[in-house]
Amino acid sequence: MLAGLRLTQGIGTGARSRIYLAVDLKTGQRYAVKRVTRNSAEDDRFLEQAETEYEVSTKVDHPVIRKCFDVHRVRKLLQVKELYLVMEYVPGTGLDRSMPNRLAAFLNLFIRVSEGLGALHLAGYVHTDIKPNNIMIAPGGVVKIIDLGQACPIGHRKDRIQGTPDYIAPEQVERGALTQRTDVFNLGATMYYLLTLKTYPTQVRGADARGGIAIVDKDAPVVPIEINPKIPLALSNLVMDCCREDPSKRPADMTQVQHRLRMIRDIWQRQREEFRRRRDVGQPEGMAQGGDEDEDLAEGSDAPGIIETTG
Repeated sequence: MLAGLRLTQGIGTGARSRIYLAVDLKTGQRYAVKRVTRNSAEDDRFLEQAETEYEVSTKVDHPVIRKCFDVHRVRKLLQVKELYLVMEYVPGTGLDRSMPNRLAAFLNLFIRVSEGLGALHLAGYVHTDIKPNNIMIAPGGVVKIIDLGQACPIGHRKDRIQGTPDYIAPEQVERGALTQRTDVFNLGATMYYLLTLKTYPTQVRGADARGGIAIVDKDAPVVPIEINPKIPLALSNLVMDCCREDPSKRPADMTQVQHRLRMIRDIWQRQREEFRRRRDVGQPEGMAQGGDEDEDLAEGSDAPGIIETTG
């Protein structure tokens, strides 16, 4: 029992934490409750991340950012031994397991994500850990950005390298100032993966033999459209711009990212409408064949990531 909540079942795990589905005994409202335990001093940073998630979420009011409602601390001899974070319950799955395979869904999704990140930036924070499994898709197309535990004020410099291999920005590895452009890089690396099913070649790509962070020489990235020729060139260019090594050469903020995503969507929609118009009146000779929008083109295709033609 937790302050009027009943924990019913485990629904996820994290670093030194477990997430439970909880029900309010009076209203029947469902919540997600993250339980973080301290077994040694090494666990203090996980308690701190849960505190950060609560603090930051209370400063942002946007439907794409998962809300946190309360935090309960269990102390023993003045030391916090357990922490329970009461969060909005999102009955969905992460993008690592629910990848969009149509261009329209992809563009609409990342327009929403960029809107949520823009709201976070307006509140003075950067997420610093955007990746596929920190973006959830719930029934009805609801999009949620989760896990604000690594968020920090804009311009902050962290004492240690913190981020996720394959999505981490160069300034995170170099422990430089973290800004809106850091989230732009993380978002670009996330889009790169979903479009190509390959990770962007960042400086950190996993753990070394001792389980620590492995910093490697950065390979030249392959442009997304060379891996997946079905995506628009403008989208491929946007992803590469987001992932530029020099933060000053990336889009300055999420407003610029949104603008380019919307332009790509609008142009693509016009092209699709024109294709349908021509198809309805008889396809001109030499025009590329396209699939029906209701056809599941992901089945049986060798192309990675987004699987959609103009039709």
